[in-house]
Amino acid sequence: MVWAGEIFMSRRYFGTDGIRGRANGLITPELALKVGQAAGLVFQRGEHRHRVVIGKDTRLSGYMIENAMVAGFTSVGMDVLLVGPMPTPAVAMLTKSMRADLGVMISASHNMFEDNGIKLFGPLGFKLSDDVEKQIELLLDESLDKKLSESASLGRARRIDGVHDRYIEFAKRTLPRDLSLDGLRVVVDCANGAAYKVVPEALWELGADVISIGVEPDGFNINKECGSTSPEALCRKVREMRADIGIALDGDADRVIMVDERGHVVDGDQLLAVIAQSWKEDGRLAKPGIVATVMSNLGLERFLASEGIELVRTSVGDRYVLEAMLRDGYNVGGEASGHIILSDYATTGDGFVAALQVLAVVQKLRRPVSEVCHRFDPLPQILKNVRYRAGRPLDDARVQATISDAEKRLNGHGRLLIRPSGTEPVIRVMGEGDDRIMVEEVVDTIVDALGNAAAAAA
Repeated sequence: MVWAGEIFMSRRYFGTDGIRGRANGLITPELALKVGQAAGLVFQRGEHRHRVVIGKDTRLSGYMIENAMVAGFTSVGMDVLLVGPMPTPAVAMLTKSMRADLGVMISASHNMFEDNGIKLFGPLGFKLSDDVEKQIELLLDESLDKKLSESASLGRARRIDGVHDRYIEFAKRTLPRDLSLDGLRVVVDCANGAAYKVVPEALWELGADVISIGVEPDGFNINKECGSTSPEALCRKVREMRADIGIALDGDADRVIMVDERGHVVDGDQLLAVIAQSWKEDGRLAKPGIVATVMSNLGLERFLASEGIELVRTSVGDRYVLEAMLRDGYNVGGEASGHIILSDYATTGDGFVAALQVLAVVQKLRRPVSEVCHRFDPLPQILKNVRYRAGRPLDDARVQATISDAEKRLNGHGRLLIRPSGTEPVIRVMGEGDDRIMVEEVVDTIVDALGNAAAAAA
């Protein structure tokens, strides 16, 4: 059993991927302004003129939050460069490229339009560490009136043109110059989100026959029945257009899933398998291993082992994947959800760059995507949630005994993961193994024990 330590309610604002919540609920103009001021103060290091890059996705509340953050940053003397709707990885790249002190992406990723969020990047394009986020949180609960800039030192804001072309060129350069997508019919679903302009254009420039869906954002339809969390429309379109492959991004384009020519979904674990094996054959893996989370399928681990590639597991969250990659020298990592980090190119998950690496393998092998992107048969995986009101059900002696019995039963034939959610009072119970019936029985037994312990503590 792997147990990710409980972090629910441990911090007031920041979660595992920035600050996220309902627009005009948690994410208000007041909070956005205060985040701008607090982050601006934390990142004013040195005597130079400081600047911040701000991008956003296409949800309606982005206008409100963007303007509030501009007010916050300029009030503490930071200049603001506004790039408009751009993928999260593009904002990270531009932060470093434009030599900014800080980058901001206004997005709630794969959530629906009612939510929004604030993701922050340091000057090298990496997400902030826990320690830096803590510094910002402390300032959010303080009065900052006495820390504001003098009138003559206020920041300026300006919109920057041409950033779409910068990202397109960056993405294209991740492929060999002589590699073309000619002859490949690609359906791309941009989730009515941040990538709706740049990704179809980049694919066209690379020579693909491009059919685009999810490219008509109206402020309300981001991730609505489209994108990586709702790939049904993409599956239908691939079959209808007799396309070779489908690409589904989420609202801020930091994750990707794909669809083969038969209209079947290819998840992040299969994509990781394709990239890892290809990079190993080409001598591009920095080490004979990749990084994934505890949620990646055991089938992936077994496949990689058969290829001489180690799978290093981390807690759930792409930030933990990246931390392990940087600490231990790996250059490929990701999650089954489609967050894939290729650190040779990007400092955060980049759905489009990951998709390009898979397209390169498809072009190289000249085989159907259903063959190229099926590297292993995933083991049956059962995930159930147990909600609780009070106490710590996992500490209950009967629960621990039930878990111990379950581990003995699965020994050598599967894997068990019990972890508290990082965002809500829920315990997630996941089991996987060769025998689906056994896995279901094991998971149900633990769920029942947790439910009884939760009821007793309520």
